[in-house]
Amino acid sequence: MLKKKTAVYLLSALILLLLTVATSASTSTGRVDASAGNTEVKTVYIHSLHSAGGHLTLQADPIQWYEGPAADQAFAKADPEGYAELGGAPDGYYIINDDETLATYPVADNAKVIMQIHDRSGKIEDLDIHWNEEITLKDFVKEFAETGVIDLSQSPYHLTIQDGKVVTIVQQYTP
Repeated sequence: MLKKKTAVYLLSALILLLLTVATSASTSTGRVDASAGNTEVKTVYIHSLHSAGGHLTLQADPIQWYEGPAADQAFAKADPEGYAELGGAPDGYYIINDDETLATYPVADNAKVIMQIHDRSGKIEDLDIHWNEEITLKDFVKEFAETGVIDLSQSPYHLTIQDGKVVTIVQQYTP
């Protein structure tokens, strides 16, 4: 019985590892070199979007996002017992959110939005992953407000900020 249970855990871990590798590779599109000029990349949970005077801003909670070996190290440090039990970070990524202070970021009118999973039809049965699907900023704002099929505020996002404005929003898929 114990061997069968161990085999199930090992198979589950292998499947999750493969999904994580595919997820990490798929979501790297849209990221830029943070050392280029006045450009930086922040990983956040978006709490809200506000439009005032024709300008969009987003309020977000910056987080520390780790994947692969860095995720394992962060997980081992934060939860040694959990790390010992699982042998690594669950699903190959780890998030640290020690400070839930919200930051406000202005969004460029022509910001690019890249999604992995979102509501395309209003039906939960149509919800499926489409890696690196570009949608309009207007559609993102509309879908973010709707939480019936999927709550987009539950996904982490990688924001590319150039000269003080968000120019790219990339949804990070998490299994």
